[in-house]
Amino acid sequence: MTKPRILIVEDEEKLSRVLQLELEFENYETEIANNGKSALKLMEDKEWDLVLLDIMIPELSGLEVLRRVRRTDENTPVILLTARDAVHDKVSGLDLGANDYVTKPFQIEELLARIRAQLRKPVEVQQNKKVLSVGDLQVDINAHEVRRGNQEIELTPREYDLLVCLLQNKNIVLTRDQILEQVWGFDYFGETNVVDVYVRYLRQKVDKGYPQEYIQTVRGVGYTIKD
Repeated sequence: MTKPRILIVEDEEKLSRVLQLELEFENYETEIANNGKSALKLMEDKEWDLVLLDIMIPELSGLEVLRRVRRTDENTPVILLTARDAVHDKVSGLDLGANDYVTKPFQIEELLARIRAQLRKPVEVQQNKKVLSVGDLQVDINAHEVRRGNQEIELTPREYDLLVCLLQNKNIVLTRDQILEQVWGFDYFGETNVVDVYVRYLRQKVDKGYPQEYIQTVRGVGYTIKD
């Protein structure tokens, strides 16, 4: 059986070595990049099952590396590692397409759990229902396109996943925890207010300026999209 391949992007030599030893003990194959430029080259030249990406790295920041990689690769799971704990930094990373976010210092057991959660997620493909819709709002799963009427709407990867989640559960009220589990992953350990932030972003793009607003808040419970 082929070992899962993990790229460690971390400029702190001691930490990167500890991560490498722990991951190889868990039967992962690893490689280390200690700056943004070398990380970008490795991510473009080789296939990885997962990337651990520190934000504060020299030459190119982790966020810039992520932004460039996501232009051509939307599928490789990326977990951000950083000492930054501000909500806007977390949102920036997730908004650029990160799958998860770990704040230093962290327990290795927690990081390993997050890695396992990302690696066991299947690539979701809608075989039978290729278009999700409510009223004049449509999501073409295969084309990865969102339209309201004749207007194409550009969403970030996380906003897109959130919209798909709500449409797949149309007319069902989802709690914040349920949305976190379906969109961010079962082992997400962050704050639930990130859901509120992204619902607000999504509303600005798919509901604002239209006579009918599809995304509804059920006070004290969560969110839903209704016909």
